[in-house]
Amino acid sequence: MAAIAKHTMRMMLTASLSLPVSSRSASLSAKRFLYNQYPTKSRALVRFSCRSVTTDTSKKKKEKEKGTAKEKRRTRSLRSGEEEDSSSSSFTTSTSVMMQQSHVPVMLGEVLDVFSSHSKPLSAFVDCTLGAAGHASELEKWFLGQIIQSHPELKLFIGMDVDPLALRMSRSRITAVSHSHPHPNFQALTFLKNFRHIKSLLAQVDHISSGVDGILMDLGMSSMQVNNPDRGFSVLANGPLDMRMDPQASLKAEDILNSWPDSEVGRILRDYGEERNWRLLQNKIVQARLLGGLHSTGELVDVIRSATPGTRGGRQGWIKTATRVFQALRIAVNDELKTLEDSLFACFDCLAPGGRLAVISFHSLEDRIVKQAFLKIISEEGRDSVKDQSKVEGKNYQKESWIRQTIQGWNGTILTKRPITPSEKEESFNRRSRSAKLRVIEKL
Repeated sequence: MAAIAKHTMRMMLTASLSLPVSSRSASLSAKRFLYNQYPTKSRALVRFSCRSVTTDTSKKKKEKEKGTAKEKRRTRSLRSGEEEDSSSSSFTTSTSVMMQQSHVPVMLGEVLDVFSSHSKPLSAFVDCTLGAAGHASELEKWFLGQIIQSHPELKLFIGMDVDPLALRMSRSRITAVSHSHPHPNFQALTFLKNFRHIKSLLAQVDHISSGVDGILMDLGMSSMQVNNPDRGFSVLANGPLDMRMDPQASLKAEDILNSWPDSEVGRILRDYGEERNWRLLQNKIVQARLLGGLHSTGELVDVIRSATPGTRGGRQGWIKTATRVFQALRIAVNDELKTLEDSLFACFDCLAPGGRLAVISFHSLEDRIVKQAFLKIISEEGRDSVKDQSKVEGKNYQKESWIRQTIQGWNGTILTKRPITPSEKEESFNRRSRSAKLRVIEKL
């Protein structure tokens, strides 16, 4: 009976809080009825109910404020079903087909907007992540075809990737498309290189002494890489603890887990995985060393599961923890963050005046580096020269609707004060795109 009274009291209090002041008299009458029915417990019931209702209300308010704040820190793509033109409709059809087959690069339509005909003539274009993680992969024929239609003046397409398998898969597609290019001197070149070497690579290519007009970096993992157990990237498939993007590199995840100082392992989990439970995981990994070490992804997952409290949502709880741990190890093995920061400055130096660098990141560590690097690039001569504005001196971006707010510096303009995120439509058919953020900088 007391439980029923408690539930009834809470429901009435909740209802009364949502009513206007003039309409609360009925609720007060109901409370008096409960006081009469349960005189000894009425005060305790009221206190409990008020506390529960206040807690629930506060939680909902915080969640709403958090969601609003997140929306303010990003710019949702304007692309939707109602606003699509013929090219974006073709994009939707192509991606829908590819979703059934393999990896689908994210924000293809937005990337085309960045390098559209409204920007400067595109004579030379570089895709720094050419393989299946980049935009010159399964949809290369469509993507490069759209670039060619918008920029018949394109003379040089350069693709780079550190993964030999991904590069080999892309070369045949690029060759097929390049034959249809209207420019008689068009060239499509591919290189097995990390994008950290973009400066030295472009120095070897003829006819781009003044720089390239567009550079794209897609920092995401491809489904082809994740789904191959032998690469060691998958949480759910057992395989060797490898995680090298470049198969020729010497350092593996197995080396870090079994040989590196325990304090360094903890730092990697804390800083690169942003894992709150990093100290316990560090201790579990050290204990596993005493039992022969960790040599497969399955053994690492078992350690993670043993260190994950059962109250964290069961299977989803340990999978989320494992995802953060695998991310941390992958970043450490490939030195991804330092490579990214150095490459952003190198890519900007390779741009011709008016050229654009577009970067798609997939987690907060990458996005933070891209944001800070862009700000450093345009403020090297003093922060007083950095200004927020929609129109830059001598240039009007009104024809490009995706540009909302810009930040102008002495040598460049950040065209995305807040990162662009995928449209709701893309997120609905490609879950992988939900964490993607696009930032763009233009060289003056």
